Amino acid sequence: MSKIEKVLMTGKTNTTVNNTAGASRGHYDSLNIQLSSPGAKPAHVFSAIQPHPTAEQLFAGAWSACYTAAIGLVAREKKVVLPPDLSVEIEVDLGQTGQAYFIQARFHVRLPGVAQEVAEAIAHGAHDICPYSKATRGNIDVALNVLTS
Repeated sequence: MSKIEKVLMTGKTNTTVNNTAGASRGHYDSLNIQLSSPGAKPAHVFSAIQPHPTAEQLFAGAWSACYTAAIGLVAREKKVVLPPDLSVEIEVDLGQTGQAYFIQARFHVRLPGVAQEVAEAIAHGAHDICPYSKATRGNIDVALNVLTS
């Protein structure tokens, strides 16, 4: 994988989860998505606020929705109750190395009150099973930061 030498722009989202629904918000409030599981009501709701969301924000929002669901699956498998203030922030950079363009991502997973070792196992397990993570594995650099406080 090539490292980005110059970041041109960053799309950033923050996804939070509660017992009934999730929400993903973009940086500067240009993206606001109410999340749901496949087949559940209501379906995804997109609210764009000027300026319109970038492709990097949309990708980060979709990836965080999928990844957050994967966290729930891994936690359930490990019999860990997730904290109500769980959140996932994903930053997707568009950058350049020489004349080539690349993307890279940074995940900030917050699992307050969960033991660090357990939280890291859940975060990495979710990255292993998330379809977006699988699709990008080996194609882009991804940094995973897990916070428990």
